[in-house]
Amino acid sequence: MTNNIFTVLAWLAAAVVLGAGLLLAARSAREMQRLGDMLERAQDDRFDEASWNESRLSRLEAKLARFLRASALSRRRLDEDQARIKRLVSDISHQTKTPLSSILLYTELLAERPLPEDERGMLREIGRQGEKLRFLIDALVKTSRLESGIVQVMPHTQPVRPMLEELVGAWRARAEQKGVTLSLEPGPDFSASFDAKWTAEAVGNLLDNAVKYTPAGGSVTVSARPFDLFCRISVADTGVGLTEQDQARVFERFYRAPAAANQEGVGLGLYLARQIVTAEGGYMRALRRKAGGAEFSIFLSCGQIGRAHV
Repeated sequence: MTNNIFTVLAWLAAAVVLGAGLLLAARSAREMQRLGDMLERAQDDRFDEASWNESRLSRLEAKLARFLRASALSRRRLDEDQARIKRLVSDISHQTKTPLSSILLYTELLAERPLPEDERGMLREIGRQGEKLRFLIDALVKTSRLESGIVQVMPHTQPVRPMLEELVGAWRARAEQKGVTLSLEPGPDFSASFDAKWTAEAVGNLLDNAVKYTPAGGSVTVSARPFDLFCRISVADTGVGLTEQDQARVFERFYRAPAAANQEGVGLGLYLARQIVTAEGGYMRALRRKAGGAEFSIFLSCGQIGRAHV
């Protein structure tokens, strides 16, 4: 009889423990569901503090609600700051475009007149600095529009070589004027996923960088190669090259390598190129060449190889 009582008590204790465990599990499941709902609303920017009654929440849920509330406020402030920066850059661009164009125009007109050599040298310097300022403003506006989402990069599958042939043709005269050989390596015809306008801007910045920092007698070579999952567009030069520090920082905004300090530039071309390629779902790489110089590569999602694009 005593054994039966102990058996019954043991079963009752087990039932109580099991029931308590099930209740705790159910409560935990409900709390996790509520936490999941809160996170989903926050991710969709639909989190509303008024819709959550703190008296009904657990301490963990209350802390999460406060965190999400603070995060939403920080996000709104960040959006407001970005909007102010966007307006500022737009205003600067608008207010400086006409005066700068006038300065460059009058510089060209004055260059046609007979001037002493020292004054002509000053006039050339005014023209160089004006062009530098125009490039800086254009690069800042493009970067701001990309970062703020005003301009959307729209990649789609299209041939690569026609874009490269056009760019090399456009830059060859400038390279030859400096005594630099610019060439496009022969290669297979293939397609990749990219935005033609913005990718041409990125590759053009690489060409500008390569020609600018390659001395007379050097060479710049553009190549493109498809792989199974991606394709690579490379611009290699025999210029001043890169140090280890340069490789780590070369894509930073306004960074200029010490070896390039005596060359014209503002330190935005490579930064803008990487922003464009990243927006397309690709990435960039900078390498030191063993034979001297540098190589910058763009990696993009690759389409099918074909021969139809001429």
